[in-house]
Amino acid sequence: MCGISGIVQYNKTEVSKNRLQSMMQHMKHRGPDSEGCYIQNNVGLGYVRLTISDMVETAYQSVTDNTNRYTIIKNGEIYNHVELRDELQTMGYVFHSQADAEVILNGYIAWGEDVLDKLNGMFALAIYDSKQHTLFLARDGFGVKPMYYCVTGNEFVFASEIPALLSVLPTKPSANENAIFDYLVFNRTDPTEQTFFGGIYKLQHGCCMTLDCGQVYTKEKLPIKKWYDLTARVGGKTVKKNKDQFMRLLTRAVKTRLRGDVPWGVGLSGGLDSSAIASMVVNVLKESDVHSFSAVYGKDSRADESHYIDCFKGIVPNMHYVYPNAEMLYAHIGNYVRTQAEPTPTASPFAHYCVMQEAQKYVKVTLDGQGADEALAGYEYIPGLYYKTLLTHFKWITLVKELVTYARLHKSMRHIKYMVFFLLPSRMRTKVRVTQRGYIHPGFVARYQNSVIADQLYGATTMQEMLIRHFEYKIEHLLKWGDRSATAFSMESRQPFLDQDLVEYSLMVEDSAKVHNGYTKYILREVMQGIMPEAIRTRVDKMGFSVPQDEWFRTEKFQKLVMDILQSESFAQRGIVIPNEAIRLYKKHLLGEINISKDIWKWINLELWYREFIDQ
Repeated sequence: MCGISGIVQYNKTEVSKNRLQSMMQHMKHRGPDSEGCYIQNNVGLGYVRLTISDMVETAYQSVTDNTNRYTIIKNGEIYNHVELRDELQTMGYVFHSQADAEVILNGYIAWGEDVLDKLNGMFALAIYDSKQHTLFLARDGFGVKPMYYCVTGNEFVFASEIPALLSVLPTKPSANENAIFDYLVFNRTDPTEQTFFGGIYKLQHGCCMTLDCGQVYTKEKLPIKKWYDLTARVGGKTVKKNKDQFMRLLTRAVKTRLRGDVPWGVGLSGGLDSSAIASMVVNVLKESDVHSFSAVYGKDSRADESHYIDCFKGIVPNMHYVYPNAEMLYAHIGNYVRTQAEPTPTASPFAHYCVMQEAQKYVKVTLDGQGADEALAGYEYIPGLYYKTLLTHFKWITLVKELVTYARLHKSMRHIKYMVFFLLPSRMRTKVRVTQRGYIHPGFVARYQNSVIADQLYGATTMQEMLIRHFEYKIEHLLKWGDRSATAFSMESRQPFLDQDLVEYSLMVEDSAKVHNGYTKYILREVMQGIMPEAIRTRVDKMGFSVPQDEWFRTEKFQKLVMDILQSESFAQRGIVIPNEAIRLYKKHLLGEINISKDIWKWINLELWYREFIDQ
């Protein structure tokens, strides 16, 4: 099942099947193969299903146990379901399908909430207990699969996507300016349970709750608790580098994510992470019929990585390309805004959107490299925190060596800039970012200047702590964009680097295994020697699924679109961005004097989102 939804009505009247079906219809792209409803008095559950494994008819239903007491709906995949089924069968549990949902359900009956600790995978699930009249909701530890909810005076409603909730809510929610502040100032979304919609929340990653369906809840009274605490599991723990162990964990993570009964492929950007997965699949697991999917922009574009992607010619047998451009973004921008349902701080996710649109012609599942940057210190600013740690712990000889090596390797001094930024107090970090974005209305800044990003994400004292906080406050927005782009085309995206055991080991391994001699993700580069093309293994620049948006926003069509938005009455009345300052900066961008493409995108994406979801 790839789209789930539910309603609990406090007035104890029977849930309307039409309302459930309305939510399901808004998520039909997530599960075009089958759908179903389960209604018992004031509780209703609905699902739409994308078939990845267990193709027989018995798996096409919400799963109920032999006693008809428990019913589960689930979105995602449990990669160790085969092993868990064997364990449960030795305990006497009988299975009627190969579906992993039945494994979770029997595991819940056997172990209660503790079943979550046994699951290795991505999931959002709901289990209804008709005897106790309770509804158990849970989400995976890293937030790969989404779950949104809203609490009104009359009911609790949840769904895999926000538009599904909007279809049944009695009133339209307002915009959440706290989320907009983080979006504009820090280029971040989803650091907390809040969404861009006031009153609509997401169940946080690694959290669960059990609702008494005969009780009335307010938002503040929801019994949410954290079942997966990354800090408690690995915080402060250090292990020596063991390349063999890292390779075993990575191999298992990739292999288990190939489980299924449908064709699969690899999203190949040309970067280290996706290239590692493609190399593992071909050269370690010896898979033969491999498909890869890449976005390219032409050799003269700064965003193009085709020279790295081409390293796999003759290695990956089926290589597919898409060619996103300004015309495509312009043509698809309305649908893209509706697909994401919340603003994205860069147009880069549009590349993944295009890749998924192409991949659906050949496969149903793709393996992607998300998670390696967070676990192995891949972002260019993270070494700055490592250098801060060396400075504050008086390891000055190592600090000087690393600073010099980084500068020589990268031909840049930005690592020192990041170190200084991380040494600043929290409020100063926010002030620096606000100052860099002088187009933001002062009144808006005055209302919303206390950000969890500046305080928590950038306020860590060690590199391990910072990486853990990346899983707590950052990675989820990337996972959300990937999920929405994949499911928009009835696809499933899997992330081997987010295997729980691999993540925990990566976070515990000593810092020098992650940042060393100017390189990030050092242990990954070591184990890939002889497996991955050397030009990619030793590259030091980082692109990801980026797009040449600076060039796109100088085209004639986008000039008209951007100026129409910046000069519009609705844009001015928001009181968020100063129109005249935005226009001044955009004109400088058009002249090539500056590159503020990320800011331009945020302006137009935010305004189009307002018009689509708030103003209508």
